[in-house]
Amino acid sequence: MASATHILIRQTDDYSPLNITDTRLNTRSTAGPKMQTLQVLSLTLLTILAAKAQTVRPGKCPQPPVQANFDAAKYLGKWYEIQKLPAIFQKGQCCSATYSLKSPGVVGVENRELLADQTVSSIIGYAKAKDPSEPAKLEVSFFEDSSPGPYWVLSTDYEGHSVVYSCTDVPNDFHVDFAWILSREPTVSEEKLKELRNVFTSNGINIDVMTVTNQSQELCSNMADWA
Repeated sequence: MASATHILIRQTDDYSPLNITDTRLNTRSTAGPKMQTLQVLSLTLLTILAAKAQTVRPGKCPQPPVQANFDAAKYLGKWYEIQKLPAIFQKGQCCSATYSLKSPGVVGVENRELLADQTVSSIIGYAKAKDPSEPAKLEVSFFEDSSPGPYWVLSTDYEGHSVVYSCTDVPNDFHVDFAWILSREPTVSEEKLKELRNVFTSNGINIDVMTVTNQSQELCSNMADWA
């Protein structure tokens, strides 16, 4: 249940930092001082995210359908990260997420990764459904003083694979999104991977910059409790 933000803004796209300035924030003649300040702050945020390689896209967040009749109890246990959209808060390899029942309706979350210096980074949080009538639309919290992040389970068979999406709207009609393909095993066949990626693309979610997480035995065996 990773939560991360990587913004990849291609200079050739019409939503590059330059064009964001030209097309979205060029309102000096009509906007008051307060609005101009908000626009500058928004542009600053987008620029920082772009520098960190987070995916920022124009328009509001997509609203894909989620897993019907999601059962959190079946979802508990360990999941290996296979692929993801770049996330500012994820820097390592051998990434995994382990979910446990913390209390009725609340799932404990532990995310772990192996960093380049061979140290293990981990973070603990919790997740719960914002609306009990939509159990697959979870919110994940890692810090008491920060807002929770969306964690939507788009598709899962509980025993093999899971497709997860997170998206947040930001000012000036942009959104920042994250996506993960998870598996109960460290590897996934190419045929299955194509099927899982199609869950995103068929719902209008751009995953062109999705990256592969290294889950090789050679590297990850250095991480305690990886297997």
